[in-house]
Amino acid sequence: MVIFLVIIHVIVCLFLVGVVLLQQGKSADLAGAFGGQGSQTAFGPRGAANLLTKLTTYSAIVFMLTSIGLTILLSRASGDHSVLSGTAHPTSQTTPAKK
Repeated sequence: MVIFLVIIHVIVCLFLVGVVLLQQGKSADLAGAFGGQGSQTAFGPRGAANLLTKLTTYSAIVFMLTSIGLTILLSRASGDHSVLSGTAHPTSQTTPAKK
C-alpha cells in the first residue's frame, strides 16, 4: 500500500509541476501590456486558464491527500516513535585540554 501511494504521489508531483509551469499570469504576454486580449490561443482567451486552474486544483488536492496518507501509514508502520532511536550513542571519552 505504501509503495502504491508513493508511486501515485510522485506522478501527481510531476503532473502538478508541469501544470503550474504551463500556466501564464494574467496578461503576461506582449499583447497584454497594450490591452490586447490574446485571443490566438489554443483554448480561447479564458478557456485554457479555466482548464489549467481546475487541473491544478484537483492535482493539489490529490497531492495533499497522498501526503497525509503516506504520513499516517509510515507513522503506524514504524514501531519507534523517536527520530534518534536508531542512532548509536557516542562512546568516545573526551580528554581535558592541556594548559
